[in-house]
Amino acid sequence: MKTKNTFNILLLLAAVTMPFIQGCKKYPEGPGMSLRSREERVANTWKVDNYKVNGTDYTSLTTDYTETYSKEGSYSFSWGSLNGTGTWAFQNSDEQIRITGSERTIYILKLEEKQFWYYYMDGSDRKEFHLVQK
Repeated sequence: MKTKNTFNILLLLAAVTMPFIQGCKKYPEGPGMSLRSREERVANTWKVDNYKVNGTDYTSLTTDYTETYSKEGSYSFSWGSLNGTGTWAFQNSDEQIRITGSERTIYILKLEEKQFWYYYMDGSDRKEFHLVQK
């Protein structure tokens, strides 16, 4: 009898929590769930791990490219002697980030503590960045 009650409790717990866990996955590549807020995960200095344009790998051209996001909403990038600043803010239910200064909307694919993947459209070109914590 005790085993049946334990099983029923576990089954009920799984039924209650499963929709919540599945609903936590915000981005196509994850994470499924995080204890850190989206702002905390974005706020970081990132370097390029992989860069593709329309599926073609151009990572070797971006070895010294970095992006920095602060919790307060400031944004900067550095690529050799090129530098820029602006602000960032989530939009579209936190699925996108609007960056002022470059007037770009990025579409988040993955947002973890140590990985940040996104793409943006430059005309008809899809530019996809896989960034890692610097």
